[in-house]
Amino acid sequence: MNSIYLYQDDLLSLLNLIHYLVINKVTPDNIKPLDYAPTLLDEVINLKIEVNNDLIKQIINNYSIRIFNIIYYVFLSENENKELIIYYFYLNLLKYKTNIIYMRNLRCVSKALKISKYVSSEAHRLKGFVRFKKLKQEIYYAEIAPENNVIFLLAKHFKNRLKNEYWIIKDVKRGLISIYDKKDFYLTTESNFKMHDFKTSEDDADIKDMWKEFYNIIAIEQRTNERCRMNFMPKKYWKYIIEMSDNNEKNY
Repeated sequence: MNSIYLYQDDLLSLLNLIHYLVINKVTPDNIKPLDYAPTLLDEVINLKIEVNNDLIKQIINNYSIRIFNIIYYVFLSENENKELIIYYFYLNLLKYKTNIIYMRNLRCVSKALKISKYVSSEAHRLKGFVRFKKLKQEIYYAEIAPENNVIFLLAKHFKNRLKNEYWIIKDVKRGLISIYDKKDFYLTTESNFKMHDFKTSEDDADIKDMWKEFYNIIAIEQRTNERCRMNFMPKKYWKYIIEMSDNNEKNY
């Protein structure tokens, strides 16, 4: 039987569970969120442990923000074994302290570094690919469908980038929505926030046309390189990028 330990699907719950398992020298076969569908070979274990709300702060203070971010970015990834990777990373963190980032010979460390870099890179790319459209209610709205769950990282960025505007960012892949009210942003699910009452502003079509025209004007036909463009602007993001909408009609 495989021992599968369950946690509520948030980072604090996961870290508290991992800390408990490590301190009590328990090695799980796997760790999964509460909605995990077990197989006949799984022994599902849902521990009732005391939650330390300061655990994240303690990791940052005792080690570094960089080490915490590695853990956090792995958690935001879609890697199917991310919980186990974090478990073994945390296990070795207690042993090697801040030197953990140099222990690349350990599989959990090399995997964590690779995954966190991938998540960080996707979030950085999307900061430049998010395209807002103006709604009649003077709200700016954008849709994304990232590989990883980076909507919080994007919302944190646009809180500073568009701090004087109301905006909404929707992750259509996960049904997550971030709402900014000119003070702070909030994350919710699609089921808790309906978009039916929002309509596109009348000048939104003109803005889209102007953006496309600008994109075409600055392009240098003689230096067109499709392969290079797709390296910087992967095709998987084109669906929600205004200037690529003509290509979308051909490819979606």
